[in-house]
Amino acid sequence: MKWIVAALLIWGIWWLLKKPAARRPSAVRDARALLGVPAGADAGEIRAAHRRLVADVHPDRGGSDEATRRANAARDLLLERLRRPEA
Repeated sequence: MKWIVAALLIWGIWWLLKKPAARRPSAVRDARALLGVPAGADAGEIRAAHRRLVADVHPDRGGSDEATRRANAARDLLLERLRRPEA
């Protein structure tokens, strides 16, 4: 009986870890916080917030590549969620 419980626990942990980052609610919250947009933001608001953020963190303006990558990933994640909302 103990091995069944252990197997189910291991399977549950595996299932949670295999979910892509885009499906995790915390990834969406982090992306919104990084860009500073509300939950109901449309594509135009997301793009405008991304432009403002990249203007500050772009390597040509003294920022870093990593900060620009994070801003781009946040924009892409939120725009993808607008195109394909989850049920």
